[in-house]
Amino acid sequence: MSVIPLRAVIFDMDGLMLDTERIALKALSEAAISLGYPWREEIGLAMVGLNIRDSDAVVARHLGAGYAIEPLRAAFGERYLMALEAEPIPIKPGLMEFLDWLEEQGVPKAVATSTRSERARHKLDRAGISHRFQLIVCGDQVSRGKPEPDIFLAAAEGLRVAPEDCLALEDSGPGVRAATAAGMKVIMIPDVLAPSADVIALGHPICPSLIEALQLVQENFTVVNETMSVSRS
Repeated sequence: MSVIPLRAVIFDMDGLMLDTERIALKALSEAAISLGYPWREEIGLAMVGLNIRDSDAVVARHLGAGYAIEPLRAAFGERYLMALEAEPIPIKPGLMEFLDWLEEQGVPKAVATSTRSERARHKLDRAGISHRFQLIVCGDQVSRGKPEPDIFLAAAEGLRVAPEDCLALEDSGPGVRAATAAGMKVIMIPDVLAPSADVIALGHPICPSLIEALQLVQENFTVVNETMSVSRS
């Protein structure tokens, strides 16, 4: 990879910064069982990275259009929030170092998450990192969710940075496709799902954690902003 200009970084939230996907999948399965609903693990995995509307479509596709999604969503929400409140929200390794470095370089940061606003901001507040971002764009603030590019384009616009000058950090296939469609540079850090063949074929770097992702950025990107131009190569 040649040295690439960097003016902003856009972070996904669940599975990328917060180690919450496994908590959500467990709560979803338990909610279905408590209601006596049929459920399979692959259904929950297929919902990773999607907003509420698209997640509902996944359930309907797997279990039929008549599946009572509202009771499931309510039961899931209750269990999920209880789990998140029971103990501190776990942070992914390398996140704080990544945020620190970007702030040292004066690089603006945004969150682009499929989670709806109220829940996303609550989780970021509970994790103690909401103040680290200039902008938070959530799934209920755009008309189309990932893998469509809307949420990343909204984040770039809010930061007043051209999409091609942004780096997106994502853990899911839908997120990688969305950032790619927005014209951004992308680094994938997989979480509960390994990248599919079509995501790998997009050619973006894939790192095991944010620790390696930060090293990749430091070695291959040139920070460009109004006050500095820093090359780490």
